[in-house]
Amino acid sequence: MRDGYGSLSAPQPGGTRPFFRSQQIMTRRTLIIAEAGVNHNGDLGLAKQLIDVAAVAGVDLVKFQTFSASRQVTRSAQKADYQTQTTGNKESQYEMLRRLELTEDMHRELIAHCATRNIGFFSTGFDIESIDLLLSLGQRHFKIPSGEITNLPYLRHVGRLGKSVIISTGMATLGEIEAAIDVLEIAGTPRAQITVLHCTTEYPTPMNEVNLRAMQSIHAAFGVAVGYSDHTPGIEVAIAAVAMGATVIEKHFTLDRNLPGPDHKASLEPAELKAMAAAIRNIEVALGDGIKRLTPSEARNKPVARKSLVASQAIKAGEDFSAQNITTKRPGTGISPMCWDKVMGRAAPRDFVADELIEL
Repeated sequence: MRDGYGSLSAPQPGGTRPFFRSQQIMTRRTLIIAEAGVNHNGDLGLAKQLIDVAAVAGVDLVKFQTFSASRQVTRSAQKADYQTQTTGNKESQYEMLRRLELTEDMHRELIAHCATRNIGFFSTGFDIESIDLLLSLGQRHFKIPSGEITNLPYLRHVGRLGKSVIISTGMATLGEIEAAIDVLEIAGTPRAQITVLHCTTEYPTPMNEVNLRAMQSIHAAFGVAVGYSDHTPGIEVAIAAVAMGATVIEKHFTLDRNLPGPDHKASLEPAELKAMAAAIRNIEVALGDGIKRLTPSEARNKPVARKSLVASQAIKAGEDFSAQNITTKRPGTGISPMCWDKVMGRAAPRDFVADELIEL
Protein backbone atom coordinates (compact mmCIF):
# COMPACT_ATOMS: atom_id res chain seq x y z
CA MET A 1 0.00 0.00 0.00
CA ARG A 2 1.32 3.46 -0.87
CA ASP A 3 2.35 5.72 1.97
CA GLY A 4 2.13 9.47 1.53
CA TYR A 5 5.42 9.60 -0.35
CA GLY A 6 4.75 6.72 -2.70
CA SER A 7 6.68 3.81 -1.20
CA LEU A 8 4.96 0.56 -0.37
CA SER A 9 4.14 -0.25 3.23
CA ALA A 10 1.57 -2.27 5.14
CA PRO A 11 -1.49 -0.32 6.26
CA GLN A 12 -1.69 0.61 9.90
CA PRO A 13 -4.87 0.08 11.93
CA GLY A 14 -7.65 2.17 10.47
CA GLY A 15 -6.06 2.15 7.02
CA THR A 16 -3.72 5.10 7.67
CA ARG A 17 0.01 5.15 7.04
CA PRO A 18 2.83 7.48 8.08
CA PHE A 19 3.16 10.18 5.46
CA PHE A 20 5.20 12.92 7.10
CA ARG A 21 8.95 13.00 7.36
CA SER A 22 11.28 15.45 9.00
CA GLN A 23 12.32 18.37 6.82
CA GLN A 24 15.91 17.14 6.88
CA ILE A 25 15.10 13.92 4.99
CA MET A 26 11.91 14.88 3.19
CA THR A 27 12.01 13.96 -0.48
CA ARG A 28 10.67 16.28 -3.13
CA ARG A 29 7.63 14.04 -3.62
CA THR A 30 4.49 16.03 -2.86
CA LEU A 31 1.77 14.62 -0.64
CA ILE A 32 -1.42 14.95 -2.72
CA ILE A 33 -4.63 14.97 -0.70
CA ALA A 34 -7.89 14.59 -2.60
CA GLU A 35 -10.45 16.40 -0.46
CA ALA A 36 -13.75 14.55 -0.67
CA GLY A 37 -14.90 16.64 2.28
CA VAL A 38 -18.69 16.61 2.42
CA ASN A 39 -19.13 15.94 -1.29
CA HIS A 40 -20.55 12.52 -0.37
CA ASN A 41 -23.81 14.35 0.51
CA GLY A 42 -24.26 12.00 3.48
CA ASP A 43 -24.47 8.99 1.15
CA LEU A 44 -22.06 6.13 1.97
CA GLY A 45 -22.26 4.78 -1.57
CA LEU A 46 -21.31 8.15 -3.00
CA ALA A 47 -18.43 8.40 -0.51
CA LYS A 48 -17.09 5.04 -1.71
CA GLN A 49 -17.31 6.21 -5.32
CA LEU A 50 -15.22 9.24 -4.36
CA ILE A 51 -12.60 6.91 -2.89
CA ASP A 52 -12.58 4.95 -6.16
CA VAL A 53 -12.05 8.14 -8.16
CA ALA A 54 -9.20 9.26 -5.91
CA ALA A 55 -7.52 5.87 -6.21
CA VAL A 56 -7.72 5.96 -10.01
CA ALA A 57 -6.35 9.51 -10.02
CA GLY A 58 -3.19 8.31 -8.24
CA VAL A 59 -3.31 10.65 -5.24
CA ASP A 60 -1.88 9.68 -1.87
CA LEU A 61 -4.81 10.28 0.47
CA VAL A 62 -8.54 10.79 0.21
CA LYS A 63 -9.79 13.09 2.96
CA PHE A 64 -13.21 13.41 4.53
CA GLN A 65 -14.53 15.63 7.34
CA THR A 66 -15.46 14.35 10.78
CA PHE A 67 -17.81 16.53 12.83
CA SER A 68 -21.04 16.72 14.75
CA ALA A 69 -23.35 19.54 13.70
CA SER A 70 -24.46 20.02 17.30
CA ARG A 71 -20.85 20.56 18.40
CA GLN A 72 -19.91 22.58 15.34
CA VAL A 73 -22.52 25.35 15.05
CA THR A 74 -25.36 26.98 16.93
CA ARG A 75 -28.87 26.44 15.65
CA SER A 76 -28.96 30.08 14.54
CA ALA A 77 -25.56 30.16 12.77
CA GLN A 78 -25.78 31.64 9.27
CA LYS A 79 -24.43 29.97 6.16
CA ALA A 80 -21.49 31.46 4.30
CA ASP A 81 -22.44 33.32 1.15
CA TYR A 82 -21.06 30.55 -1.08
CA GLN A 83 -23.11 27.97 0.84
CA THR A 84 -26.27 30.02 0.35
CA GLN A 85 -25.49 30.32 -3.36
CA THR A 86 -25.04 26.57 -3.73
CA THR A 87 -27.72 25.24 -1.34
CA GLY A 88 -30.24 28.06 -0.94
CA ASN A 89 -31.91 29.40 2.20
CA LYS A 90 -34.39 26.63 2.98
CA GLU A 91 -32.23 25.13 5.72
CA SER A 92 -29.86 26.55 8.32
CA GLN A 93 -26.14 25.79 8.47
CA TYR A 94 -26.91 23.41 11.34
CA GLU A 95 -29.49 21.52 9.29
CA MET A 96 -27.18 21.37 6.29
CA LEU A 97 -24.28 20.01 8.33
CA ARG A 98 -26.55 17.53 10.11
CA ARG A 99 -27.25 15.89 6.75
CA LEU A 100 -23.55 15.68 5.98
CA GLU A 101 -22.32 13.94 9.14
CA LEU A 102 -20.49 10.63 8.92
CA THR A 103 -21.24 8.12 11.67
CA GLU A 104 -18.57 5.98 13.30
CA ASP A 105 -19.77 2.95 11.35
CA MET A 106 -19.56 4.92 8.12
CA HIS A 107 -15.99 5.88 8.99
CA ARG A 108 -15.11 2.23 9.49
CA GLU A 109 -16.60 1.26 6.13
CA LEU A 110 -14.74 4.03 4.36
CA ILE A 111 -11.45 3.09 6.00
CA ALA A 112 -11.96 -0.50 4.91
CA HIS A 113 -12.84 0.57 1.37
CA CYS A 114 -9.69 2.70 1.19
CA ALA A 115 -7.65 -0.34 2.14
CA THR A 116 -9.15 -2.35 -0.73
CA ARG A 117 -8.32 0.47 -3.16
CA ASN A 118 -4.73 0.92 -1.96
CA ILE A 119 -5.20 4.53 -0.94
CA GLY A 120 -4.80 6.20 2.44
CA PHE A 121 -7.86 7.31 4.42
CA PHE A 122 -7.63 10.70 6.10
CA SER A 123 -10.17 12.97 7.80
CA THR A 124 -10.28 16.40 9.38
CA GLY A 125 -11.72 16.40 12.87
CA PHE A 126 -13.55 19.65 13.58
CA ASP A 127 -13.88 19.25 17.35
CA ILE A 128 -12.16 17.48 20.23
CA GLU A 129 -14.55 14.52 20.25
CA SER A 130 -14.06 14.04 16.52
CA ILE A 131 -10.29 14.09 16.94
CA ASP A 132 -10.62 11.38 19.59
CA LEU A 133 -12.85 9.31 17.31
CA LEU A 134 -10.28 9.46 14.51
CA LEU A 135 -7.52 8.54 16.96
CA SER A 136 -9.54 5.52 18.11
CA LEU A 137 -9.95 4.47 14.47
CA GLY A 138 -6.19 4.41 13.94
CA GLN A 139 -5.51 7.84 12.44
CA ARG A 140 -2.06 9.00 13.46
CA HIS A 141 -1.81 12.33 11.64
CA PHE A 142 -4.18 15.23 12.05
CA LYS A 143 -5.47 18.15 10.01
CA ILE A 144 -6.46 21.42 11.63
CA PRO A 145 -8.97 23.23 9.40
CA SER A 146 -8.79 26.97 8.86
CA GLY A 147 -11.78 27.66 11.09
CA GLU A 148 -10.09 26.07 14.12
CA ILE A 149 -6.73 27.88 13.91
CA THR A 150 -7.85 30.22 16.73
CA ASN A 151 -9.53 27.51 18.83
CA LEU A 152 -7.18 27.31 21.81
CA PRO A 153 -8.61 24.24 23.62
CA TYR A 154 -8.85 22.36 20.33
CA LEU A 155 -5.26 23.23 19.40
CA ARG A 156 -4.01 22.15 22.82
CA HIS A 157 -5.81 18.83 22.50
CA VAL A 158 -4.28 18.13 19.10
CA GLY A 159 -0.87 19.31 20.29
CA ARG A 160 -0.89 16.94 23.27
CA LEU A 161 -1.16 13.98 20.90
CA GLY A 162 2.36 14.68 19.66
CA LYS A 163 1.44 13.52 16.17
CA SER A 164 2.21 15.00 12.76
CA VAL A 165 -0.10 17.93 12.03
CA ILE A 166 -1.21 19.86 8.96
CA ILE A 167 -2.64 23.32 9.59
CA SER A 168 -4.75 25.18 7.03
CA THR A 169 -4.45 28.94 7.35
CA GLY A 170 -7.41 30.43 5.49
CA MET A 171 -8.45 33.79 6.99
CA ALA A 172 -5.34 33.80 9.21
CA THR A 173 -2.62 36.41 9.69
CA LEU A 174 1.04 35.53 10.28
CA GLY A 175 0.48 36.41 13.92
CA GLU A 176 -2.40 33.93 14.24
CA ILE A 177 -0.33 31.24 12.51
CA GLU A 178 2.55 31.88 14.91
CA ALA A 179 0.21 31.65 17.90
CA ALA A 180 -1.23 28.33 16.70
CA ILE A 181 2.22 26.85 16.13
CA ASP A 182 3.29 28.00 19.59
CA VAL A 183 0.25 26.33 21.19
CA LEU A 184 0.96 23.07 19.39
CA GLU A 185 4.65 23.14 20.38
CA ILE A 186 4.01 23.96 24.03
CA ALA A 187 1.39 21.20 24.17
CA GLY A 188 3.87 18.62 22.85
CA THR A 189 4.05 18.65 19.04
CA PRO A 190 7.54 19.51 17.72
CA ARG A 191 7.72 22.10 14.97
CA ALA A 192 9.40 19.53 12.70
CA GLN A 193 6.10 17.61 12.70
CA ILE A 194 4.02 20.61 11.62
CA THR A 195 3.16 21.43 7.99
CA VAL A 196 1.40 24.72 7.31
CA LEU A 197 -0.84 25.11 4.27
CA HIS A 198 -1.43 28.50 2.74
CA CYS A 199 -5.13 28.77 1.94
CA THR A 200 -7.80 31.30 0.95
CA THR A 201 -11.21 30.57 2.46
CA GLU A 202 -13.48 31.34 -0.46
CA TYR A 203 -15.11 28.80 -2.77
CA PRO A 204 -14.00 29.19 -5.49
CA THR A 205 -11.08 31.48 -4.73
CA PRO A 206 -10.61 34.41 -7.16
CA MET A 207 -7.15 34.40 -8.74
CA ASN A 208 -6.40 37.86 -7.41
CA GLU A 209 -6.89 36.60 -3.84
CA VAL A 210 -4.63 33.54 -4.10
CA ASN A 211 -1.38 35.31 -3.10
CA LEU A 212 0.67 32.16 -3.58
CA ARG A 213 3.87 33.87 -2.44
CA ALA A 214 2.38 33.93 1.07
CA MET A 215 3.22 30.21 1.23
CA GLN A 216 6.90 31.10 0.94
CA SER A 217 6.48 33.88 3.50
CA ILE A 218 5.11 31.33 5.98
CA HIS A 219 8.12 29.09 5.42
CA ALA A 220 10.54 32.01 5.86
CA ALA A 221 8.78 33.21 9.02
CA PHE A 222 8.46 29.93 10.87
CA GLY A 223 10.86 27.43 9.28
CA VAL A 224 8.09 24.87 8.80
CA ALA A 225 7.27 22.65 5.86
CA VAL A 226 4.62 24.37 3.76
CA GLY A 227 1.94 23.44 1.28
CA TYR A 228 -1.20 24.76 -0.35
CA SER A 229 -4.89 24.03 0.13
CA ASP A 230 -6.38 25.05 -3.21
CA HIS A 231 -9.90 26.37 -3.73
CA THR A 232 -9.32 27.97 -7.12
CA PRO A 233 -11.03 26.73 -10.29
CA GLY A 234 -8.83 24.44 -12.37
CA ILE A 235 -5.49 22.87 -11.57
CA GLU A 236 -2.84 25.41 -12.54
CA VAL A 237 -2.43 27.11 -9.16
CA ALA A 238 -1.87 23.82 -7.34
CA ILE A 239 0.77 22.89 -9.91
CA ALA A 240 2.44 26.28 -9.53
CA ALA A 241 2.49 25.79 -5.75
CA VAL A 242 4.49 22.58 -6.17
CA ALA A 243 7.00 24.42 -8.34
CA MET A 244 7.27 27.02 -5.56
CA GLY A 245 8.05 24.47 -2.86
CA ALA A 246 4.75 23.04 -1.61
CA THR A 247 5.25 19.68 0.10
CA VAL A 248 1.49 19.08 0.44
CA ILE A 249 -1.33 19.86 -1.98
CA GLU A 250 -4.97 19.57 -0.94
CA LYS A 251 -7.76 19.93 -3.49
CA HIS A 252 -11.52 19.37 -3.34
CA PHE A 253 -12.99 16.94 -5.85
CA THR A 254 -16.43 15.61 -6.74
CA LEU A 255 -18.06 13.14 -9.06
CA ASP A 256 -20.01 15.94 -10.73
CA ARG A 257 -19.98 19.70 -10.12
CA ASN A 258 -23.73 19.78 -10.77
CA LEU A 259 -24.55 17.65 -7.73
CA PRO A 260 -26.42 19.40 -4.90
CA GLY A 261 -24.31 20.45 -1.93
CA PRO A 262 -22.14 23.30 -0.68
CA ASP A 263 -18.74 22.36 -2.12
CA HIS A 264 -19.37 20.63 -5.46
CA LYS A 265 -19.17 23.81 -7.55
CA ALA A 266 -15.66 24.58 -6.31
CA SER A 267 -14.35 21.03 -6.80
CA LEU A 268 -12.48 19.17 -9.53
CA GLU A 269 -14.22 16.45 -11.49
CA PRO A 270 -12.53 13.03 -11.84
CA ALA A 271 -10.60 13.69 -15.06
CA GLU A 272 -9.33 16.99 -13.68
CA LEU A 273 -8.15 15.38 -10.44
CA LYS A 274 -6.23 12.77 -12.41
CA ALA A 275 -4.71 15.47 -14.64
CA MET A 276 -3.64 17.49 -11.59
CA ALA A 277 -1.95 14.51 -9.94
CA ALA A 278 -0.13 13.61 -13.16
CA ALA A 279 1.01 17.20 -13.68
CA ILE A 280 2.32 17.44 -10.12
CA ARG A 281 4.35 14.25 -10.57
CA ASN A 282 5.78 15.67 -13.80
CA ILE A 283 6.71 18.92 -12.06
CA GLU A 284 8.45 17.01 -9.28
CA VAL A 285 10.64 15.26 -11.85
CA ALA A 286 11.19 18.47 -13.80
CA LEU A 287 12.42 20.37 -10.72
CA GLY A 288 15.49 18.14 -10.54
CA ASP A 289 18.40 18.79 -8.19
CA GLY A 290 19.35 22.29 -9.34
CA ILE A 291 22.78 21.36 -10.70
CA LYS A 292 23.33 22.68 -14.22
CA ARG A 293 24.89 19.87 -16.20
CA LEU A 294 24.84 18.21 -19.61
CA THR A 295 21.97 15.74 -19.66
CA PRO A 296 22.11 12.38 -21.45
CA SER A 297 19.69 13.52 -24.13
CA GLU A 298 21.61 16.77 -24.61
CA ALA A 299 24.83 14.78 -25.02
CA ARG A 300 23.26 13.14 -28.08
CA ASN A 301 22.14 16.48 -29.49
CA LYS A 302 25.25 18.49 -28.68
CA PRO A 303 27.30 17.45 -31.74
CA VAL A 304 24.34 18.27 -34.00
CA ALA A 305 23.45 21.65 -32.49
CA ARG A 306 26.90 23.08 -31.72
CA LYS A 307 29.33 24.44 -34.34
CA SER A 308 33.00 23.93 -35.20
CA LEU A 309 35.68 25.88 -37.03
CA VAL A 310 35.25 25.15 -40.74
CA ALA A 311 37.09 26.19 -43.90
CA SER A 312 34.97 28.76 -45.71
CA GLN A 313 37.06 28.25 -48.87
CA ALA A 314 39.97 26.15 -50.05
CA ILE A 315 43.05 26.60 -47.84
CA LYS A 316 46.56 25.57 -48.87
CA ALA A 317 49.02 23.95 -46.49
CA GLY A 318 51.09 26.66 -44.76
CA GLU A 319 48.51 29.39 -45.41
CA ASP A 320 47.57 31.39 -42.31
CA PHE A 321 44.11 30.84 -40.88
CA SER A 322 42.07 34.07 -40.97
CA ALA A 323 38.57 35.45 -40.85
CA GLN A 324 38.63 35.30 -44.65
CA ASN A 325 39.14 31.52 -44.89
CA ILE A 326 37.53 30.20 -41.69
CA THR A 327 33.92 30.28 -40.53
CA THR A 328 31.75 28.42 -38.00
CA LYS A 329 29.27 25.72 -38.99
CA ARG A 330 27.64 22.59 -37.68
CA PRO A 331 28.41 19.86 -36.64
CA GLY A 332 30.11 20.53 -33.34
CA THR A 333 32.54 17.63 -33.62
CA GLY A 334 35.61 19.69 -34.42
CA ILE A 335 37.44 22.63 -32.86
CA SER A 336 35.11 24.84 -30.80
CA PRO A 337 34.48 28.38 -32.09
CA MET A 338 35.55 29.49 -28.60
CA CYS A 339 39.12 28.72 -29.84
CA TRP A 340 38.78 31.24 -32.69
CA ASP A 341 41.44 33.63 -31.36
CA LYS A 342 43.91 30.81 -30.74
CA VAL A 343 43.55 29.52 -34.30
CA MET A 344 43.78 32.88 -36.10
CA GLY A 345 47.23 33.45 -37.64
CA ARG A 346 48.37 29.86 -37.31
CA ALA A 347 49.58 28.02 -40.39
CA ALA A 348 47.37 25.37 -41.94
CA PRO A 349 49.02 21.96 -41.34
CA ARG A 350 47.61 20.63 -44.64
CA ASP A 351 45.27 21.46 -47.48
CA PHE A 352 41.58 22.00 -46.60
CA VAL A 353 38.62 22.10 -48.94
CA ALA A 354 35.59 24.36 -48.36
CA ASP A 355 33.26 23.09 -45.59
CA GLU A 356 35.95 20.81 -44.14
CA LEU A 357 36.41 20.87 -40.36
CA ILE A 358 39.65 22.59 -39.37
CA GLU A 359 42.34 20.45 -37.71
CA LEU A 360 45.56 21.59 -36.13
